[in-house]
Amino acid sequence: MPAKPTTTAASTPLAAVLVAGAVGVVGLLIVVPLASVFYEAFARGVGAWWSALADDPDTRHAIWLSLTVAPVAVAINTVFGVAAAWLVARFRFPGRSLLISLFDVPFSVSPVVAGLALVLIFGRQGLLGPTLAWLDWKVIFAWPGLVLATTFVTLPLVVRELIPVMEAIGPEEEMAAVSLGASGWQVFWRVTLPNIRWALLHGIVLANARAMGEFGAVYVVSGHIAGATDTMPLRVEKLFQEYRQPASMAVASVLAGLALVTLVAKFVIERRLEAESRELEATRTLGDDQHTRQLEGAAA
Repeated sequence: MPAKPTTTAASTPLAAVLVAGAVGVVGLLIVVPLASVFYEAFARGVGAWWSALADDPDTRHAIWLSLTVAPVAVAINTVFGVAAAWLVARFRFPGRSLLISLFDVPFSVSPVVAGLALVLIFGRQGLLGPTLAWLDWKVIFAWPGLVLATTFVTLPLVVRELIPVMEAIGPEEEMAAVSLGASGWQVFWRVTLPNIRWALLHGIVLANARAMGEFGAVYVVSGHIAGATDTMPLRVEKLFQEYRQPASMAVASVLAGLALVTLVAKFVIERRLEAESRELEATRTLGDDQHTRQLEGAAA
C-alpha cells in the first residue's frame, strides 16, 4: 500500500509562497478596488454620500428600480428552479440530459447577446413586436424587459443549487408521505421544502446578487433612459461618464455593500449546508449498519 503524502519541511516554503501569492492576487484584484470604492464614496463625509443618493431623482429611481426588478426576477427563478429541479431529480425522461444542459445556457451566452435576443423577439421590429403593439404592451425599454433580461441571466442559479441536493436526499420520504395519505402540497411544504430549504436559500442569495449587479443584458433592453429604465449598475456608469465621480462612487458603494451582505449570508448558508450534509451522511451510515445487522441476524 503506498504511503499517504504528508507535509514535510521541504514543502513548507512552497506552501508559504502559494499562500502569499493567493493573498496578493485577492488583495490586488478584490480588496484594494473594493476599499477604494468606499474611500471615494465617503471621502467628503457621510452627508455628501447621502446627498448624492437622496437628492438626485434619477439616482433614487435607479435604486428603486433595482430593488423591484431583482426581487421579481428572483421570485420567478425560485418557482421555476424548484419545479425544474424536482422534475429532473425525480423523473427519468427522454431529453433529460439536454434539458439539464439548457439550464446552463445563460452561463455560456454573453449577457449582451441575451439582451439582443430579447430585443429581436420583443422589440418593435421583433418577432412579437406587432402583437405587442396591437395589445399596447411595451416590453423593451420598459420595466418588463428589465425583468426578462434579469430573469434570463439568473435562471441557472437556483435550479443548479437544488438538483444535487434533491438527488442526494432521494424520494423515499416523499413516497412515504404519499403512502400515508398526504396531498401533493402537504408533501412539498412538510417534506420537500424543509429538506431543501438551505440549498434553496443559497440559490436565492446568489440569484439576488447576480440580479442586482447585472449590466450587459439590462443595458441592451433598457435603452439607458435616465429616470425611467436605469438600474443601479447603469446609473454608476452614466454618472462616471458625466464626470460625477463622487455620486458614481456613492451608488457603487451601495452595490458593494449589498455584495458584502451577500457574501456573509453565503458563508453562513454554506456552513449550514455542510452541517446538513454531514448529518445526512451519518444517518445513512447508521441505516446501513442497522440493515447489515438485520441481515446478519437473519442469516444466523
